[in-house]
Amino acid sequence: MTDRVELYDTTLRDGTQQEGISLSVEDKLAITKRLDQLGIDVIEGGYAGANPKDDEYFQRVHSLDLQHAQVAAFGNTRRANGDVDKDPTLQALLDTNAPIITLVGKSSEYQVRDVLETSLEENLSMIADSIRYLRKMGRRVFFDAEHFFDGYKENPDYSTQVLNVAMNAGAERLVLCDTNGGTLPNEIAEIVSTIKNDLAGDPVIGIHSHNDTDTAVASAIAAVEAGAYQIQGCINGYGERTGNANMVSIIGNLNLKMGIKAVSNEQLKTLTEVSNFVSERVNRQPFPFQPFVGSSAFSHKGGLHAAATEKSVQAYQHIEPSIVGNANGVIISELSGRGNVIHRIREMGFDEDLDDADARKIVQHVKDQESKGFSYEGANASFDLVLRRALPNYEAPFELVDFMVIVENKRRSSFGTGWRNDGAEHPMLSEATVKVRVGKNIIHTAAEGDGPVGALDGALRKGLIDAYPELSAIRLTDYKVRVVNEGVGTGAAVRVVIESADGKNVWHTVGASTNILEASWLALTDSFEWWLFNNNIITS
Repeated sequence: MTDRVELYDTTLRDGTQQEGISLSVEDKLAITKRLDQLGIDVIEGGYAGANPKDDEYFQRVHSLDLQHAQVAAFGNTRRANGDVDKDPTLQALLDTNAPIITLVGKSSEYQVRDVLETSLEENLSMIADSIRYLRKMGRRVFFDAEHFFDGYKENPDYSTQVLNVAMNAGAERLVLCDTNGGTLPNEIAEIVSTIKNDLAGDPVIGIHSHNDTDTAVASAIAAVEAGAYQIQGCINGYGERTGNANMVSIIGNLNLKMGIKAVSNEQLKTLTEVSNFVSERVNRQPFPFQPFVGSSAFSHKGGLHAAATEKSVQAYQHIEPSIVGNANGVIISELSGRGNVIHRIREMGFDEDLDDADARKIVQHVKDQESKGFSYEGANASFDLVLRRALPNYEAPFELVDFMVIVENKRRSSFGTGWRNDGAEHPMLSEATVKVRVGKNIIHTAAEGDGPVGALDGALRKGLIDAYPELSAIRLTDYKVRVVNEGVGTGAAVRVVIESADGKNVWHTVGASTNILEASWLALTDSFEWWLFNNNIITS
C-alpha cells in the first residue's frame, strides 16, 4: 500500500450528472477555490466542448490563484476511423488550456462492440492516437478506462491490452473505472493487485468507483490497499445514479484510519465546512447522518451514551469530532435525562452559571414545550437558546413588538376593471409588517415575499440589518411543517422547523403553535438569534 495518494475530484463534472444538480459558472469557480484550499490535487472542471457553461469555466478558471490544485479537462478519444488533428473533441480539450486532460476510452470488449460499434483493434487505435496527439501538444494525459472492471471480468486479456496501449502511448495515470458500480470491494482489490503485477513499468493506477452497491468508498479504499495511487470521487458522494465515491469520507478514512496524509491536519479541520459549502452551492440539504461531517455524525440521544461520552470521548464515537471540523451533539427530547442537558451546558461553557438544579428545570421545560408541539431533537440551535435564556445575564438581541401578514390573490379581469374568478392561476402576494425593538429603538419595517414566511423573513432582516449587518450572510434553506395533534381540525398545533445556512454552518430551529405564522416566527427568530450568539456578534 502506498503512503501517499493523489486526490482527484470530479464534483464539477461527474457530480453534476446527479439528477437535480446544476451549477452556474460562478458556483463552479467558487467550489474550485474551496477544493484547492482543502488540498485536492486535481480538480476536473467539466466536459470540454459539451456546453457553453463549461467552456466559460475553462476560460475563467485560469485567472484563479490556485495554490495547490491543477485543473483537468475531461473528454473522449477521437472518433472511430477519424483523424486526431481534425477531431472536434480533441480540439475542444486543447482549447481549454487545461494542463491535464483526462481521456475516457472503452476498456470492455462488450462496450466496444455493442455500444461503440467498432472493432476491438480500432478502439485501441483511437486510444493510442488520441493520447499521443495530446502528449505531442504538451499536455499531461490521464486515461479513464471506462467499464474496466466489468470488461476485465468478461475478457481480462483485452482490458489489460487497453491499459498497455494507453500506458505505452504516454498516459501518466491508468484509472480503472467501475462505471456501473456493480463490483464489490474484494473484487476491486484483487483486480487492482493483479493489474499492478501484470503490467510492466510500474504503472500509476487510479480508481473511479460508483455507489450503486453502496460500496464506492470501500472500493476506493480497497484499491488503495492494493496499490492504487489516484482516487477519484465527488464531495458528498454526488454523481450519476446513486453517486460517486464520497471524497469527504475518503479523506477522513485516509487521514484518520489508514495513516495516509491525504491533506494536512489544518485542512482536515475544514472538512465539515467544505461539505456544507458544496451542499449549499448545489442547493442540496446537507445529509445529517453523513459520516465524519453530518450534523448528527457525533450526536447522542440515549442518556447512557451521552453520559459515557462526557467521561470519555471514545466511549461512543470513533474520533474526536473537532478533528474534521464537526462537533458533538446531544439529542434533547422528552426522553432525555439530566445528563444530556448537563453535557450540553458544559460544551457551551455555561457550567459556571448553570448548576444541577438549573439542569432539572431545563429538563422540565423541554418536556413542557414538547407537550405543546415543540421538538428539540431536530433543532439543536433552538435548544442552545433554551440554555442561553436560562443564564442570569441573558439579554435578547431583539424583541418582537408586533407583526402582521397580508396574503392576497388578485384576479383582475383583462377586460376592464373589476375582479373575476376565472379558474386560472394568479400570483399570490404576501406582505409582512414587523415591529422589533433593538436596544431602545423600535424599528417598523415591511417586505413582500413569495409566501408569508418569506415576507416575514424579509421584514425582520430589514428591521435588524442596521444593528446587525452581518445577518446578510444567513440564508433559509428549508422549511418543514408538521401537524402535531391530528384530528382536531383547524385547532391543531403545528410544528415548524427551519433550516438555515451561512456557507459554513447549517443549523435548525423550531417553533410550535396553533397558528402556523406564529410557529414560523418563533423558528425564524430563533435562527437569527442563535447565529448572532454563535458568531460572537453579541456575547451577552
